[in-house]
Amino acid sequence: MTLSHERGLESPFQLRHYLTLITVVIIAGMNQGLLLPLLTLLLDKTGVSTGVNGLNAAALYIGTFATMFWIEKPVRRFGYKPVIVGGILIVLVALILFPSFPNFWVWLVLRFMVGVGDSGLHYATQLWIVSRSPADKRGRYISLYGMAYGAGFSLGPLGINLLPYGMWAPFLATMLCTVVSLMFVSRLPNALPETVKREPGAQAVTTYPAVFRLAWYALLTSFLYGYMESSMNSNFPAYGLRIGMSDAWISLLLPVIGIGSLILQLPLGVWSDRWGRKPILMAAGLIGGAAFAAVPFASQGNLLLVLILFGLAGGLVGSFFTLGLAYAADVVPKAVLPRTNVIASVLFSIGSITGPNIGGFSMQYFSVHSMFYWLGGAYVLFALLGLWFRPKVS
Repeated sequence: MTLSHERGLESPFQLRHYLTLITVVIIAGMNQGLLLPLLTLLLDKTGVSTGVNGLNAAALYIGTFATMFWIEKPVRRFGYKPVIVGGILIVLVALILFPSFPNFWVWLVLRFMVGVGDSGLHYATQLWIVSRSPADKRGRYISLYGMAYGAGFSLGPLGINLLPYGMWAPFLATMLCTVVSLMFVSRLPNALPETVKREPGAQAVTTYPAVFRLAWYALLTSFLYGYMESSMNSNFPAYGLRIGMSDAWISLLLPVIGIGSLILQLPLGVWSDRWGRKPILMAAGLIGGAAFAAVPFASQGNLLLVLILFGLAGGLVGSFFTLGLAYAADVVPKAVLPRTNVIASVLFSIGSITGPNIGGFSMQYFSVHSMFYWLGGAYVLFALLGLWFRPKVS
């Protein structure tokens, strides 16, 4: 299999171009990190139930999931830059319309739009970085990309503190940041992705079901990460309000999960290289799940302990997506890694859609604390499934 280079790929990937994309990713993370809890809070204060609120939040991830089926074609036809610009513009329009039309059904559509815009932006930036980075620095560049998104996502909820200045205030702040990212991207040169040409006699690519059978345990991490991220950012604000937390505490606690992930991401990766990825994933799932399950007991009066539990749980399971991809790469042939990543992205989207709905309806019909029982139980179950998984290492 050979690679033919399209126009725009001959020049080396310049540092300033990379830093521009990193800046865009940080701002995109801030937008998503703010919108999920902010919209949940605003809808909750209008009397929307937690279950219906979760359905509204899931619209963003439905938009992300739907985009995956067609986004490759415009990137190949028009290049990376137009798709990134298009994604930013879609998000910017939605940000303007959110405070202009505070209506449940309008916000449902706007959240879907944000999911489409974010998905296109991330697909194009990830592919651009992977295709243009030097092979000996590609892993470092992608790791920094993930950390940049995590940092932005963790900072986003702090914008909730602008609500005392009016509903427009947090939206206006994130609008200005989005305009700045659009200005940065406008200065980038465009480029097209590489085109893969199959040599005569090349073997057929392994099917998706076969790839999943090889690495189902490693790929489950993507589902769990999406479930945790969306559930915490969509359901936790409503949970906090119901147990008497202030908006300030809610906006403080949410970033702690992302901060914990940033702190432990590199150590977990090093330990997985040294002691094996499955033992590290099992230990992280077991301890992280126990930390989530302990939150209802701590939240009765010790918010500092909740903060510690969030940092511990987020630090341990916040790297599940990247560690899971690394583990999948250990157990599948290199030729099917692209399909492995597609499956991981699909499972992430399914988890992201599932999380707010299970958490919201279980809080409404069972117990206000049930979202943490589900989270804790899911990660503990994952750890136990590791005892059964016996990979055929490629």
